[in-house]
Amino acid sequence: MSNEWRIIGESGLQFFGTASASISHEIKNVLAIINENAGLLEDLTLMADKGMPLDPERLKKIAGKVLGQIRRADKIIKSMNRLAHSVDEPIKNVDSVEILELIAALSVRFAAKLGVTLKVMPSEGPVNITTNPFFLENLIWLCLDFAIHAAGPGKTVELITENAKKGVRITFARLEGLAETQRLEFPSEQGNALLNALNAEIGQNAGNGEIILMLPAKTE
Repeated sequence: MSNEWRIIGESGLQFFGTASASISHEIKNVLAIINENAGLLEDLTLMADKGMPLDPERLKKIAGKVLGQIRRADKIIKSMNRLAHSVDEPIKNVDSVEILELIAALSVRFAAKLGVTLKVMPSEGPVNITTNPFFLENLIWLCLDFAIHAAGPGKTVELITENAKKGVRITFARLEGLAETQRLEFPSEQGNALLNALNAEIGQNAGNGEIILMLPAKTE
């Protein structure tokens, strides 16, 4: 195994492990909220057993909170499922918009810790690419992590996916602190290995506050 493939393997494991830990944390939060509301329902039933009237509006409010958390858990599990299935095939035709949305969803908690908001900008339609889905997810994850730290005072990262002349362009925009973070190593050793594996290129425009990832329409 070459050194570059070793780096890609280690990066993939770190990415999958960090994402899985974040997902499990979110699921744990959902269960904690459901458990809290279940306790409230139990208290209400005990009060009813003692002859106190039930408040329908309060019951409705609790039920609404539980249903909301169930919908939240469903979204989390769907993201986990999509991430897990991204390793099914080494090369596959995928919608890069969906991949960007997935990685953004997995990164929300990390962005929130720094007070940063992630905005996936709408696309006119699918932006398809034939590539290694897991490698692309890992590369976007690394780019987005850097972009979050380069958000600067604007505290916002816009994510844009669009068709380009020779493939697909993914832009991480509104990075008001990019000039200050250019002294940091980017792309990292892991990022460069993934760029080579995907025949991709990346550039920075500090003046516009953008990181631009260029991907070929098809990775050989």
